[in-house]
Amino acid sequence: MSLEFRFQSASTAYQKIQTELASLVENRTRLDAQLSENEMVKKEFAQLTPSNAVYKLVGPVLVPQDQNEAKANVETRLEFIKSEIKRVDAQINDGEDRSEKKKNEVLPLARLSQ
Repeated sequence: MSLEFRFQSASTAYQKIQTELASLVENRTRLDAQLSENEMVKKEFAQLTPSNAVYKLVGPVLVPQDQNEAKANVETRLEFIKSEIKRVDAQINDGEDRSEKKKNEVLPLARLSQ
């Protein structure tokens, strides 16, 4: 296998890993926004009294919802988002490790091909 071919192959693999990492970071940012939004909702729910009405947007219509059910839904979403954040963080760490290994493979090949 020629040196130039090995360099091209390693370089392409490195770029692919970088693209995957960018996508994962974008997903992580989206999850952070969702987490923040749901934590604000939970905070607002904590201030409600039993006589306050809670509504849920279903399509273009606001539908009354049981307060306890709404609180439980928010808690469930928070748990899910936190687990997704952990999963994406693990994927990012793995991707960073793979990226570093591939970079250490590409750099010597780049020097040799010059």
